Amino acid sequence: MKNMGDFYFKGKKVIVRVDFNAPQNEQHRVMDKTRIYGVKPTVDRIISDGGSVILITHLGRPNGKPDDHFSLRHILPDVSEALGIDVRFVSDTIWEHAKKAVKNMESGDVLLLENLRFSSWEESGNIDFAESLANLGDFYINDAFGAAHRAHASITTITRFFPNAKCFGFLMQKEIASIRKILNEGEHPVTAIIGWAKISTKMPIIENILPKIDNLIIGGGMAYTFIAAKWGKIGDSLCEIEQLGLARSIIQKIKDQNITLYLPKDSVVTTEFRNEWEKKTVFSDNIEDGWMALDIWDIAREEFREVILSSRMILWNGPLGVFELPNFALWTQKIGDTIRETKKFWTFSLVGGWDSVAFVKQYGYEDAVSYVSTGGGAMIEFLEGKTLPGIDAIQD
Repeated sequence: MKNMGDFYFKGKKVIVRVDFNAPQNEQHRVMDKTRIYGVKPTVDRIISDGGSVILITHLGRPNGKPDDHFSLRHILPDVSEALGIDVRFVSDTIWEHAKKAVKNMESGDVLLLENLRFSSWEESGNIDFAESLANLGDFYINDAFGAAHRAHASITTITRFFPNAKCFGFLMQKEIASIRKILNEGEHPVTAIIGWAKISTKMPIIENILPKIDNLIIGGGMAYTFIAAKWGKIGDSLCEIEQLGLARSIIQKIKDQNITLYLPKDSVVTTEFRNEWEKKTVFSDNIEDGWMALDIWDIAREEFREVILSSRMILWNGPLGVFELPNFALWTQKIGDTIRETKKFWTFSLVGGWDSVAFVKQYGYEDAVSYVSTGGGAMIEFLEGKTLPGIDAIQD
C-alpha cells in the first residue's frame, strides 16, 4: 500500500482528492465537519514538508452543470476553520482561472477548486478531464474514502498520469487499516452487530463477514424477518416475506460455520409508528397482530451485553432500534454504553454505515468506539468484499 510516509513533498504542488460532501444547513454551513477534520493530518504533512495543496472534491448532485446551491464557495469558511489554514477558493476546475491560481501558489498555500461535479466529465471518468486536472499538480493523493467506490475522473482516471507519484492520504490509510483489521486480522472472538430495516440490503455484508466472525448480533427491523423465518409470531413488525427463504439459508450457514447467532429475545412494541404512543414489552417471537417492534428490551440487552464484553473485536453496522424516535432509542444507547466499556479491555471496535454513524454522532458515542468510519457506501461495499476503484487505482 503506497502511503504518505514513503514520499517527501518539498516544492511539490499536491492534488488531494477529498470528500467534503457533507450536510449543510439553510445558511450553507457544514453541519458535520468530520470529513474535513479527517484530512487535516494529510494537509499538515504536505505543508510541513514545504509543499502546497490543491483540494478537489464534489458536493451534492448538480447533474453536471454549475449550480450555486452546490458551490464550494459556501463551505470555504468551514474548510478554513477545520484545517486551521486560510484556504483560498477558485470558482473553476481545469480552465484558465484554476491554472492561474495554481501557477501563483507558493509553499504552504492551500487552494480549493470548485465542485468537480459541475462538469459531467467527472462522473463519466473522462480521460481528458482527468488529464487536465492532473496537469495542475506534481503529485496525487486520494484521501476521499467516502468516494472510493466511485470510478470517477478525479478518483481513478487521474491516477494514470501519476504512475510513480500517487499514494493514499492519512485518512484513507486509517479507513483501510481499520476495516482490514476486522476482516483480516481479527483477534477472536470477533462480534458483528448488524441492524437495519431490511435484510436484503445487509445480506452481502453478512455473507462476506461470516468466515471472519464468531458471533453475529442482529437487530433493527431485519431481526424480525429472521424471527419469522424461525416460525416466530411477529405481529405487524417489519418483515420481508419474500426474503424468508434467504433468511433461513443464512441461519443454516451460520450454524454450519459454528457461529453463534443472537436475535432479540424481547422487544418494545407499539401500535403506531410514533414517539409518544402506547407501548409494552413482549417476547419477540410472540407479538400480537396490530403491534410492531421498534426496539429491543432487557433480556436481549443483557444477552447482547455479555457477548460484547467478551469480544476482542467488534464491527457495528446499524442501530438496533428506531433511534430517530427517542423513546425507541434507549437500548441502542445501552449497546453503545457497553461498547464504551470494552475500551478498558483494549477491545477494537469499528462503527460504520450511514445510520450507524448518524446514531453515534446524535447520541454522543464517538468516544465509545475505536474508529468511526467516514465512508457510507464505500465502507458497505468494502465489507461486502467488493473491489473499491479508488483503492485499486492507487495500488495499481
